[in-house]
Amino acid sequence: MTEAKAVDDPKTYKAAIYDKPGSISTKIVELSIPEPGHGEVLVRLTHSGVCGSDLSIMTNAWSTLPFTTAAGQIGGHEGVGIVEKLGIGADATSVKVGDRVGIKWATAVCGSCDRCRKGFDGHCTLRKISGYYTPGTFAEYVLSPANYVTPIPEKLASADAAPMLCAGLTSYSALRKCKVKSGEWVVISGAGGGLGISPFRSQHTPWHIDDEAIAKEVKRVTGGLGASAVILCAGSNKAYGQALPMLSFGGVLVCVGMLEGQTVPISTACPGTIAAANAHIIGSTIGSQREAIEVLDFAARGIVKTRIRLEKIDKLDACILTEDSLELTRELQYWGTQLWEAGYVATLGLRLIIEPPARSFSEEIDPNNLGWLVAVSDGNGELANAGVRRV
Repeated sequence: MTEAKAVDDPKTYKAAIYDKPGSISTKIVELSIPEPGHGEVLVRLTHSGVCGSDLSIMTNAWSTLPFTTAAGQIGGHEGVGIVEKLGIGADATSVKVGDRVGIKWATAVCGSCDRCRKGFDGHCTLRKISGYYTPGTFAEYVLSPANYVTPIPEKLASADAAPMLCAGLTSYSALRKCKVKSGEWVVISGAGGGLGISPFRSQHTPWHIDDEAIAKEVKRVTGGLGASAVILCAGSNKAYGQALPMLSFGGVLVCVGMLEGQTVPISTACPGTIAAANAHIIGSTIGSQREAIEVLDFAARGIVKTRIRLEKIDKLDACILTEDSLELTRELQYWGTQLWEAGYVATLGLRLIIEPPARSFSEEIDPNNLGWLVAVSDGNGELANAGVRRV
Protein backbone atom coordinates (compact mmCIF):
# COMPACT_ATOMS: atom_id res chain seq x y z
CA MET A 1 0.00 0.00 0.00
CA THR A 2 1.33 3.41 -0.95
CA GLU A 3 1.92 5.71 2.00
CA ALA A 4 0.27 9.11 1.95
CA LYS A 5 2.73 11.92 1.48
CA ALA A 6 2.85 14.60 4.13
CA VAL A 7 1.71 18.01 2.94
CA ASP A 8 4.23 20.68 3.87
CA ASP A 9 2.98 23.95 5.27
CA PRO A 10 3.31 26.73 2.68
CA LYS A 11 6.43 28.87 3.06
CA THR A 12 5.29 31.71 0.84
CA TYR A 13 2.09 33.63 0.20
CA LYS A 14 0.69 35.91 -2.46
CA ALA A 15 -0.06 39.58 -1.90
CA ALA A 16 -1.16 42.53 -4.00
CA ILE A 17 1.22 45.47 -3.65
CA TYR A 18 0.99 49.05 -4.87
CA ASP A 19 3.81 48.96 -7.40
CA LYS A 20 3.33 52.51 -8.72
CA PRO A 21 1.97 54.71 -5.92
CA GLY A 22 0.29 57.81 -7.27
CA SER A 23 -1.54 55.76 -9.89
CA ILE A 24 -4.00 52.87 -9.92
CA SER A 25 -1.66 49.93 -10.26
CA THR A 26 -1.16 46.73 -8.27
CA LYS A 27 1.09 43.73 -8.74
CA ILE A 28 0.76 40.21 -7.34
CA VAL A 29 3.99 39.15 -5.64
CA GLU A 30 5.13 36.12 -3.64
CA LEU A 31 6.50 36.75 -0.16
CA SER A 32 7.76 34.63 2.72
CA ILE A 33 5.12 33.87 5.34
CA PRO A 34 6.16 35.76 8.50
CA GLU A 35 6.36 34.31 11.99
CA PRO A 36 4.13 35.98 14.58
CA GLY A 37 6.06 38.03 17.12
CA HIS A 38 5.34 38.50 20.80
CA GLY A 39 1.61 38.92 21.32
CA GLU A 40 0.86 38.54 17.60
CA VAL A 41 -1.21 36.09 15.58
CA LEU A 42 -0.76 34.90 12.02
CA VAL A 43 -4.08 35.18 10.16
CA ARG A 44 -4.84 33.33 6.91
CA LEU A 45 -7.11 35.78 5.13
CA THR A 46 -10.13 34.61 3.17
CA HIS A 47 -11.78 37.92 2.27
CA SER A 48 -11.00 41.63 2.08
CA GLY A 49 -13.26 44.54 1.24
CA VAL A 50 -12.14 47.10 -1.33
CA CYS A 51 -12.55 50.57 0.15
CA GLY A 52 -12.42 54.08 -1.29
CA SER A 53 -9.71 54.79 1.27
CA ASP A 54 -7.54 52.16 -0.44
CA LEU A 55 -7.86 54.18 -3.64
CA SER A 56 -6.90 57.39 -1.84
CA ILE A 57 -3.86 55.81 -0.20
CA MET A 58 -2.75 54.13 -3.42
CA THR A 59 -2.96 57.37 -5.40
CA ASN A 60 -1.62 59.65 -2.62
CA ALA A 61 -4.84 61.67 -2.83
CA TRP A 62 -5.03 62.67 0.85
CA SER A 63 -2.82 65.65 1.59
CA THR A 64 -3.52 65.27 5.32
CA LEU A 65 -1.48 62.05 5.59
CA PRO A 66 2.05 62.58 6.94
CA PHE A 67 3.81 60.48 4.28
CA THR A 68 3.20 59.45 0.70
CA THR A 69 2.64 55.75 0.08
CA ALA A 70 5.78 53.73 -0.59
CA ALA A 71 6.13 51.33 -3.51
CA GLY A 72 5.62 47.76 -2.36
CA GLN A 73 2.90 48.62 0.16
CA ILE A 74 0.32 45.85 0.66
CA GLY A 75 -3.03 47.63 0.80
CA GLY A 76 -6.36 46.74 2.38
CA HIS A 77 -7.96 47.17 5.80
CA GLU A 78 -11.21 45.17 5.77
CA GLY A 79 -9.86 41.66 6.18
CA VAL A 80 -11.42 38.50 7.56
CA GLY A 81 -9.57 35.23 8.07
CA ILE A 82 -8.60 32.31 10.30
CA VAL A 83 -5.98 32.42 13.04
CA GLU A 84 -3.30 29.88 12.08
CA LYS A 85 -0.53 30.50 14.58
CA LEU A 86 -0.01 32.25 17.91
CA GLY A 87 3.13 34.14 18.82
CA ILE A 88 4.69 34.00 22.27
CA GLY A 89 2.34 35.58 24.79
CA ALA A 90 -0.67 35.59 22.47
CA ASP A 91 -2.17 32.70 24.42
CA ALA A 92 -2.78 35.16 27.26
CA THR A 93 -5.63 36.62 25.19
CA SER A 94 -8.94 34.97 24.31
CA VAL A 95 -7.83 34.30 20.72
CA LYS A 96 -7.23 30.67 19.73
CA VAL A 97 -5.95 28.90 16.63
CA GLY A 98 -8.91 28.36 14.31
CA ASP A 99 -10.78 31.49 15.41
CA ARG A 100 -12.27 33.69 12.70
CA VAL A 101 -11.18 37.29 13.17
CA GLY A 102 -11.23 40.65 11.43
CA ILE A 103 -8.52 43.20 10.66
CA LYS A 104 -9.60 46.86 10.79
CA TRP A 105 -8.15 50.21 9.64
CA ALA A 106 -6.45 50.55 13.02
CA THR A 107 -4.68 47.21 13.22
CA ALA A 108 -2.69 47.89 16.41
CA VAL A 109 -3.18 50.30 19.33
CA CYS A 110 -1.38 50.95 22.61
CA GLY A 111 -4.45 50.76 24.86
CA SER A 112 -3.03 53.23 27.38
CA CYS A 113 -2.88 56.66 25.74
CA ASP A 114 -5.49 59.34 26.47
CA ARG A 115 -7.48 58.48 23.33
CA CYS A 116 -7.54 54.78 24.08
CA ARG A 117 -8.63 55.39 27.67
CA LYS A 118 -11.51 57.58 26.44
CA GLY A 119 -12.80 54.89 24.08
CA PHE A 120 -11.27 56.34 20.90
CA ASP A 121 -8.85 53.45 20.45
CA GLY A 122 -9.30 53.59 16.67
CA HIS A 123 -7.50 56.94 16.87
CA CYS A 124 -4.70 55.79 19.20
CA THR A 125 -1.70 58.12 19.04
CA LEU A 126 0.54 55.08 18.44
CA ARG A 127 -1.80 53.15 16.15
CA LYS A 128 -0.68 51.22 13.12
CA ILE A 129 -2.85 51.53 10.02
CA SER A 130 -3.53 48.44 7.94
CA GLY A 131 -2.55 49.09 4.33
CA TYR A 132 -0.55 52.25 5.12
CA TYR A 133 3.02 51.61 6.28
CA THR A 134 1.78 48.34 7.75
CA PRO A 135 1.08 45.28 5.56
CA GLY A 136 -2.62 45.21 4.74
CA THR A 137 -5.28 42.66 3.86
CA PHE A 138 -4.87 42.36 0.08
CA ALA A 139 -2.95 39.17 0.78
CA GLU A 140 -3.22 35.55 1.86
CA TYR A 141 -1.62 36.14 5.27
CA VAL A 142 -1.19 39.01 7.68
CA LEU A 143 0.17 39.53 11.20
CA SER A 144 -1.88 41.33 13.83
CA PRO A 145 -1.79 41.87 17.60
CA ALA A 146 -3.88 39.17 19.26
CA ASN A 147 -5.46 41.70 21.61
CA TYR A 148 -6.88 43.85 18.80
CA VAL A 149 -8.22 41.48 16.17
CA THR A 150 -12.01 41.61 16.05
CA PRO A 151 -13.95 38.36 16.65
CA ILE A 152 -16.37 37.46 13.85
CA PRO A 153 -19.76 36.09 14.99
CA GLU A 154 -20.39 32.46 14.07
CA LYS A 155 -23.57 33.21 12.12
CA LEU A 156 -22.02 35.96 9.97
CA ALA A 157 -20.44 34.98 6.64
CA SER A 158 -16.88 36.22 6.17
CA ALA A 159 -17.64 38.08 2.96
CA ASP A 160 -20.49 39.91 4.69
CA ALA A 161 -18.32 40.73 7.69
CA ALA A 162 -15.41 42.27 5.77
CA PRO A 163 -16.87 45.69 4.86
CA MET A 164 -18.44 46.03 8.29
CA LEU A 165 -14.90 46.45 9.63
CA CYS A 166 -14.59 49.89 8.01
CA ALA A 167 -17.65 51.01 6.05
CA GLY A 168 -20.14 49.67 8.56
CA LEU A 169 -18.03 50.66 11.55
CA THR A 170 -17.42 54.21 10.32
CA SER A 171 -21.08 54.80 9.51
CA TYR A 172 -22.32 53.24 12.73
CA SER A 173 -19.94 55.35 14.80
CA ALA A 174 -21.16 58.50 13.04
CA LEU A 175 -24.79 57.57 13.68
CA ARG A 176 -24.10 57.02 17.37
CA LYS A 177 -22.49 60.45 17.65
CA CYS A 178 -25.68 62.08 16.28
CA LYS A 179 -27.64 61.00 19.37
CA VAL A 180 -30.90 61.39 17.46
CA LYS A 181 -34.15 60.07 18.86
CA SER A 182 -36.70 57.85 17.18
CA GLY A 183 -38.90 59.88 14.83
CA GLU A 184 -36.35 62.65 14.27
CA TRP A 185 -35.10 63.39 10.77
CA VAL A 186 -31.55 62.67 9.62
CA VAL A 187 -29.94 63.74 6.35
CA ILE A 188 -27.21 61.52 4.92
CA SER A 189 -25.32 63.55 2.35
CA GLY A 190 -23.41 61.24 0.06
CA ALA A 191 -26.20 58.68 -0.14
CA GLY A 192 -25.28 55.85 -2.46
CA GLY A 193 -21.59 56.57 -2.15
CA GLY A 194 -18.80 54.94 -0.21
CA LEU A 195 -20.28 55.46 3.24
CA GLY A 196 -23.82 56.51 2.40
CA ILE A 197 -27.03 54.68 1.70
CA SER A 198 -28.12 53.81 -1.82
CA PRO A 199 -31.05 55.77 -3.27
CA PHE A 200 -34.43 54.41 -2.23
CA ARG A 201 -37.98 55.66 -2.34
CA SER A 202 -40.90 55.29 0.05
CA GLN A 203 -43.51 57.60 1.49
CA HIS A 204 -41.23 58.23 4.47
CA THR A 205 -38.02 58.80 2.52
CA PRO A 206 -38.14 61.49 -0.18
CA TRP A 207 -35.21 61.50 -2.64
CA HIS A 208 -33.89 64.81 -3.96
CA ILE A 209 -31.09 65.72 -6.39
CA ASP A 210 -31.65 69.50 -6.83
CA ASP A 211 -28.62 71.01 -5.12
CA GLU A 212 -29.92 74.58 -4.95
CA ALA A 213 -33.30 73.73 -3.44
CA ILE A 214 -32.27 70.86 -1.17
CA ALA A 215 -32.15 72.87 2.08
CA LYS A 216 -35.60 74.37 1.43
CA GLU A 217 -36.97 70.94 0.62
CA VAL A 218 -35.54 69.46 3.82
CA LYS A 219 -37.25 72.22 5.79
CA ARG A 220 -40.52 71.62 3.94
CA VAL A 221 -40.51 67.86 4.52
CA THR A 222 -39.68 68.29 8.20
CA GLY A 223 -42.48 70.78 8.81
CA GLY A 224 -40.17 73.78 8.75
CA LEU A 225 -37.89 72.44 11.48
CA GLY A 226 -34.98 71.01 9.54
CA ALA A 227 -33.08 67.81 10.24
CA SER A 228 -31.82 66.96 13.71
CA ALA A 229 -28.60 65.70 12.16
CA VAL A 230 -26.72 65.76 8.87
CA ILE A 231 -24.17 63.00 8.37
CA LEU A 232 -21.80 64.23 5.69
CA CYS A 233 -20.30 61.21 3.91
CA ALA A 234 -19.51 63.09 0.72
CA GLY A 235 -15.97 64.04 -0.24
CA SER A 236 -17.28 67.27 -1.77
CA ASN A 237 -16.79 70.90 -0.72
CA LYS A 238 -20.20 71.77 -2.15
CA ALA A 239 -21.89 69.08 -0.06
CA TYR A 240 -20.29 70.47 3.10
CA GLY A 241 -21.55 73.93 2.18
CA GLN A 242 -25.08 72.58 1.77
CA ALA A 243 -25.16 70.82 5.13
CA LEU A 244 -25.60 73.54 7.78
CA PRO A 245 -28.73 75.15 6.21
CA MET A 246 -30.47 71.76 6.44
CA LEU A 247 -30.17 71.59 10.24
CA SER A 248 -32.85 72.29 12.80
CA PHE A 249 -32.15 74.54 15.78
CA GLY A 250 -29.56 72.76 17.92
CA GLY A 251 -28.86 70.25 15.14
CA VAL A 252 -25.57 68.46 14.60
CA LEU A 253 -23.40 68.17 11.51
CA VAL A 254 -21.25 65.03 11.57
CA CYS A 255 -18.26 65.37 9.23
CA VAL A 256 -17.24 61.97 7.87
CA GLY A 257 -16.32 62.44 4.20
CA MET A 258 -12.62 63.08 3.55
CA LEU A 259 -11.84 65.72 0.94
CA GLU A 260 -9.09 64.95 -1.54
CA GLY A 261 -6.54 67.55 -2.57
CA GLN A 262 -6.34 70.93 -0.85
CA THR A 263 -8.66 71.36 2.12
CA VAL A 264 -10.88 74.45 2.31
CA PRO A 265 -13.21 75.80 5.03
CA ILE A 266 -16.94 75.03 5.02
CA SER A 267 -18.44 77.94 3.09
CA THR A 268 -21.55 78.30 5.28
CA ALA A 269 -19.83 77.81 8.66
CA CYS A 270 -20.01 81.43 9.83
CA PRO A 271 -19.50 81.79 13.62
CA GLY A 272 -22.54 84.04 14.02
CA THR A 273 -24.80 81.65 12.14
CA ILE A 274 -23.56 78.65 14.13
CA ALA A 275 -23.98 80.46 17.45
CA ALA A 276 -27.48 81.74 16.65
CA ALA A 277 -28.64 78.27 15.60
CA ASN A 278 -26.92 76.50 18.52
CA ALA A 279 -25.50 74.21 15.83
CA HIS A 280 -22.90 71.56 16.57
CA ILE A 281 -20.16 70.47 14.18
CA ILE A 282 -18.30 67.28 15.05
CA GLY A 283 -15.95 64.95 13.26
CA SER A 284 -16.20 61.18 13.01
CA THR A 285 -13.92 58.71 11.28
CA ILE A 286 -13.68 54.94 11.73
CA GLY A 287 -14.65 53.66 15.19
CA SER A 288 -13.59 51.71 18.24
CA GLN A 289 -13.15 47.98 18.87
CA ARG A 290 -16.32 48.02 20.95
CA GLU A 291 -18.31 49.59 18.11
CA ALA A 292 -16.87 47.07 15.64
CA ILE A 293 -18.06 44.19 17.82
CA GLU A 294 -21.50 45.81 18.11
CA VAL A 295 -22.00 46.38 14.38
CA LEU A 296 -20.85 42.83 13.57
CA ASP A 297 -23.36 41.52 16.10
CA PHE A 298 -26.13 43.51 14.43
CA ALA A 299 -25.15 41.98 11.09
CA ALA A 300 -25.10 38.47 12.55
CA ARG A 301 -28.61 38.97 13.95
CA GLY A 302 -29.92 40.21 10.62
CA ILE A 303 -30.42 43.80 11.77
CA VAL A 304 -27.94 44.84 9.09
CA LYS A 305 -27.77 42.80 5.90
CA THR A 306 -25.35 43.11 3.04
CA ARG A 307 -25.11 43.01 -0.71
CA ILE A 308 -21.75 41.99 -2.13
CA ARG A 309 -19.96 40.92 -5.28
CA LEU A 310 -17.04 38.52 -4.96
CA GLU A 311 -13.94 38.94 -7.12
CA LYS A 312 -10.58 37.18 -7.16
CA ILE A 313 -7.54 39.08 -5.95
CA ASP A 314 -6.13 39.32 -9.48
CA LYS A 315 -9.12 41.55 -10.32
CA LEU A 316 -8.08 44.10 -7.68
CA ASP A 317 -7.11 46.79 -10.21
CA ALA A 318 -10.54 46.52 -11.81
CA CYS A 319 -12.23 46.78 -8.41
CA ILE A 320 -10.24 49.90 -7.55
CA LEU A 321 -10.95 51.37 -10.97
CA THR A 322 -14.63 50.89 -10.13
CA GLU A 323 -14.07 52.85 -6.93
CA ASP A 324 -12.35 55.55 -9.02
CA SER A 325 -15.27 55.82 -11.44
CA LEU A 326 -17.65 56.05 -8.48
CA GLU A 327 -15.59 58.88 -7.03
CA LEU A 328 -15.73 60.77 -10.33
CA THR A 329 -19.48 60.24 -10.56
CA ARG A 330 -19.97 61.44 -7.01
CA GLU A 331 -18.00 64.62 -7.64
CA LEU A 332 -19.97 65.42 -10.79
CA GLN A 333 -23.27 64.89 -9.01
CA TYR A 334 -22.11 66.49 -5.77
CA TRP A 335 -23.32 63.36 -4.01
CA GLY A 336 -27.08 62.87 -3.83
CA THR A 337 -28.65 63.60 -0.47
CA GLN A 338 -30.89 61.16 1.38
CA LEU A 339 -33.43 62.25 3.96
CA TRP A 340 -34.82 59.54 6.22
CA GLU A 341 -36.70 59.16 9.45
CA ALA A 342 -35.15 57.14 12.25
CA GLY A 343 -36.74 53.72 12.33
CA TYR A 344 -37.23 53.09 8.61
CA VAL A 345 -35.44 50.76 6.21
CA ALA A 346 -33.13 51.66 3.31
CA THR A 347 -31.57 49.62 0.52
CA LEU A 348 -27.81 49.32 0.55
CA GLY A 349 -25.31 49.53 -2.30
CA LEU A 350 -23.22 46.82 -3.90
CA ARG A 351 -19.93 45.93 -2.24
CA LEU A 352 -16.81 44.48 -3.88
CA ILE A 353 -15.07 41.75 -1.87
CA ILE A 354 -11.84 40.14 -3.09
CA GLU A 355 -10.68 36.60 -2.37
CA PRO A 356 -7.14 35.24 -2.26
CA PRO A 357 -6.24 32.33 -4.59
CA ALA A 358 -8.21 29.11 -4.23
CA ARG A 359 -5.71 27.40 -1.93
CA SER A 360 -6.69 29.77 0.88
CA PHE A 361 -10.40 30.00 0.20
CA SER A 362 -12.67 27.60 2.02
CA GLU A 363 -16.09 29.24 2.27
CA GLU A 364 -18.98 29.33 -0.19
CA ILE A 365 -20.71 32.72 -0.07
CA ASP A 366 -23.83 33.69 -1.99
CA PRO A 367 -22.86 36.85 -3.95
CA ASN A 368 -26.51 37.65 -4.60
CA ASN A 369 -27.23 38.36 -0.93
CA LEU A 370 -29.41 41.48 -0.85
CA GLY A 371 -28.76 44.11 1.75
CA TRP A 372 -30.69 46.55 3.88
CA LEU A 373 -30.09 49.15 6.53
CA VAL A 374 -32.29 49.25 9.61
CA ALA A 375 -32.24 52.03 12.16
CA VAL A 376 -33.29 50.45 15.47
CA SER A 377 -34.61 52.25 18.53
CA ASP A 378 -34.30 51.07 22.10
CA GLY A 379 -36.90 51.43 24.84
CA ASN A 380 -35.89 55.02 25.56
CA GLY A 381 -36.40 56.09 21.98
CA GLU A 382 -32.72 56.67 21.33
CA LEU A 383 -31.25 55.56 18.01
CA ALA A 384 -29.46 52.56 19.42
CA ASN A 385 -27.77 51.16 16.35
CA ALA A 386 -27.62 51.20 12.59
CA GLY A 387 -25.22 49.96 9.98
CA VAL A 388 -24.52 50.81 6.38
CA ARG A 389 -22.61 49.25 3.53
CA ARG A 390 -20.27 50.83 1.06
CA VAL A 391 -20.70 50.80 -2.70
